[in-house]
Amino acid sequence: MNQEQETEPDQQVRDLADVPAIEVISRSAVLLMSAAAEKLGLADSPSREPDLDEARRLISGLAGLVTASGEYLGPHAAPLKDGLQSLQRAFREASAVPDEPGKGPGEKYTGPVY
Repeated sequence: MNQEQETEPDQQVRDLADVPAIEVISRSAVLLMSAAAEKLGLADSPSREPDLDEARRLISGLAGLVTASGEYLGPHAAPLKDGLQSLQRAFREASAVPDEPGKGPGEKYTGPVY
């Protein structure tokens, strides 16, 4: 193991420590959005079948993150909330038997999405 490999984890920790919390939260939200869109079949992956169970989990995680950190998101809040609602609506449309309003993914955090 050379010295560069030994310091790499330390460098990653230092780099992460320099990133503002809002950026970490925003990046995490975008990652969850992208993954949920993939699972819903909204991305350019026509060979994949939608996986609504996985999409539900990702959307619920996103809803929890966005709701819990809403007061800190500032100008990032509105686009993240809009993206979340779009995913919640897409989930409802993709479901053969849609959940009742308020019972869809993440709706216990965001309220009903119609």
